[in-house]
Amino acid sequence: MHVAGRIEDYALIGDMQTAALVCRDGTVDWLCLPRFDSHAIFAGLLGTEEHGFWRLGPAHSPDAQPPTAARRTYRGDSLILESEWDTPRGTVRVTDFMPPRDTDAPQLVRIVEGVSGRVPMRSALRMRFSYGRVVPWVHKVDERTVAVAGPDSVWLDTSAETFGKDLTTYSDFTVSPGDRVAFTISWQPSHKEPPPPAEPENALEATQDFWREWVDHCTYHGPYREAVVRSLITLKALTYAPTGGIVAAPTTSLPEDIGGSRNWDYRYTWLRDAAITLSSLLRTGYREEARAWREWLLRAVAGDPENLQIMYGIAGERELGEAELDWLPGYEGSTPVRAGNGAAHQLQLDVYGEVTEALHLAHMTGLARSDYASLLQLKLIRYLETHWDQPDEGIWEVRGPRRHFVHSKVMVWVAVDRTIKLIESGDADGPLEKWRDLRDDIHRDVCEKGYDKERNTFTQSYGSKELDASLLLIPQMGFLPPDDKRVIGTIEAIQRELSTSDGFILRYPTTGDDAGVDGLEGDEGAFLACSFWMADDLAMIGRVDEARKLFEKLLALRNDLGLLAEEWDPRLQRQVGNFPQAFSHVPLIDTALRLTASGAYGG
Repeated sequence: MHVAGRIEDYALIGDMQTAALVCRDGTVDWLCLPRFDSHAIFAGLLGTEEHGFWRLGPAHSPDAQPPTAARRTYRGDSLILESEWDTPRGTVRVTDFMPPRDTDAPQLVRIVEGVSGRVPMRSALRMRFSYGRVVPWVHKVDERTVAVAGPDSVWLDTSAETFGKDLTTYSDFTVSPGDRVAFTISWQPSHKEPPPPAEPENALEATQDFWREWVDHCTYHGPYREAVVRSLITLKALTYAPTGGIVAAPTTSLPEDIGGSRNWDYRYTWLRDAAITLSSLLRTGYREEARAWREWLLRAVAGDPENLQIMYGIAGERELGEAELDWLPGYEGSTPVRAGNGAAHQLQLDVYGEVTEALHLAHMTGLARSDYASLLQLKLIRYLETHWDQPDEGIWEVRGPRRHFVHSKVMVWVAVDRTIKLIESGDADGPLEKWRDLRDDIHRDVCEKGYDKERNTFTQSYGSKELDASLLLIPQMGFLPPDDKRVIGTIEAIQRELSTSDGFILRYPTTGDDAGVDGLEGDEGAFLACSFWMADDLAMIGRVDEARKLFEKLLALRNDLGLLAEEWDPRLQRQVGNFPQAFSHVPLIDTALRLTASGAYGG
């Protein structure tokens, strides 16, 4: 009986349109088809085996836990997963991958290979559509097995014998050295003709070639190349190829607090996350992804920047209604399980800054000029002229009252500053003097109302005594220079007040005078992005050895495949939150680049 593993027990495979999570014991516990945001056909990650899974590994007693792989790795710089089991009867390898696709049916391919001895194997495939709620009609069509429910069909192709039992499709077989037995599932709309039979070996070769060619474009060759390349591959896997949209994570409702209610759906494109992802890709040589994202942005925002949303669907959809899937018991009892995200219509003024900064960086790195992108920037600033001084929900999407968050105001300053630079370069026309005055007004407002002179630190919001890790971005965005005493004071205050016992950084207090600022019950772990920001800031103020040590402690939190969730629970010593998380892998890349440039690496 398989039970969902720890979050870090999972491997990611994907085809740049959706993704699957594979546990150490060979169980696929999460897969949405055909897109990241589609209903899951395997939802065991958020429930039990009854909600869908696909286990492939050495045969074992039905009442025992499936054996875990002795070794697993990605094949080179790719998303091709190789897992090996050592059993009393020999060694076997399973290769899992999803071939990148254009318009073809999405496929998940699993190839079993005998390494030594004779190893009995079992495949157990239980498809449950609509997040585990719907049992499909499973039957044979021309020696192929198909599962149908409503608009969806999933086809299983394999040379192994299969049989049905307990609403599950099984296959029992034995492999010897050199034997290769492949299993492939393919999704197709149920009203269409069956997808063509799978060609797993050809697909494997094509997938390997795709990743080799893609990684060859990476311009980073520093001492942290392994970590950077794995993070870049992960970010590429989170990109929805048909549109250029980038999901924050391929999962929903993996908890920030085990057993708690801080469970959100991250299978959408946050403008903030996508913009910072774009910046990392640009700085490591990936201009095509930047171009595709810019086109996605222009389509999503269209002619309506006044109603800019903080997130959209991966094709630019605006309606992301939040619902609770009450038939799922949640990951380790963490409820509710949510689909959709009600934060889509929050006011978060900082996204104007992140979007403008991304467009600015694209322009500065030589991406072909887009007149519409320049026009969009100007429209965003005209909106901010009359809205910058409003309270908002801020970067952390609080569900409590709106506040004047300092980070939001700083990012509004960034939006105005970068647009002024665009006009000064001659690539756009706008009221320069008026906007220079606006930039000065915002800067003065933040420094007067968001700074605590007695403690020499900026604060989370105007009038608050609490801190917020987003303040670490003040020097990184150029709002103040790193050697400004207020910047140094803020960094040191955050180290004192928001640091865990092992040196990682919390987003903000969830206890104390401003407890409940986010309007939620429960606690959360150390937010990994914030800890990377701290390493960045320490390097910027000259404490490079300390920065390197923190960075390498953060690298040590990655799972054995180099993947990071959203947070680290210092109490449970495990990863928490949706997985893998773009907002963790992006600052990993950024910090590696900064430390490499400063020479802060070594032993």
